[in-house]
Amino acid sequence: MTTSHIHKLQTVDAPTLKQLLKQENIILIDVREPSEYAREHIIGAKLISLSKFDPRKVPQNQDTQVILYCNSGNRSKMAAQKLFDAGFTEVTHLDGGIAAWKAASYPTTINQQAPISLIRQVQIVAGSLVFTSTSLGVLVSPWFLLLSGFVGAGLIFAGITDTCALGMLLAKLPYNQRSSV
Repeated sequence: MTTSHIHKLQTVDAPTLKQLLKQENIILIDVREPSEYAREHIIGAKLISLSKFDPRKVPQNQDTQVILYCNSGNRSKMAAQKLFDAGFTEVTHLDGGIAAWKAASYPTTINQQAPISLIRQVQIVAGSLVFTSTSLGVLVSPWFLLLSGFVGAGLIFAGITDTCALGMLLAKLPYNQRSSV
């Protein structure tokens, strides 16, 4: 007879995490990208970005509680699933991510010299592509309007799936790989 392990993702709110951080038996892991972590993160958090997430880098110890967080909670749920797949039986994540932490007015480490956030980079690149292709579509050839449509479709897909190909591409740029300045 085999015993199946049921994996349950535990959720913690910002006030509870603040209390837990005072203890020494938790490991707080930020699963956002290096540029996001470099710009701002919860004090004491270790970076293991989702794009390069390796469960072997996360200590699996009975006495230590692993708590994951991202910006809103979506990526930390994906990282938790990777930990479950690697044999972890208990994983916790911060409900609402660092946004909830900041909404509760808890402190973060901020580096103003870090690269701008990936979402802002995506907005700048996508907006530039749409503006340029629309202008070229009006002034040069209507065929350039296809690029605007393609970018718009990509943004719709990103919004529905919470997966942005442009964001993943931008995350690979060298200046977005630094976790500190």
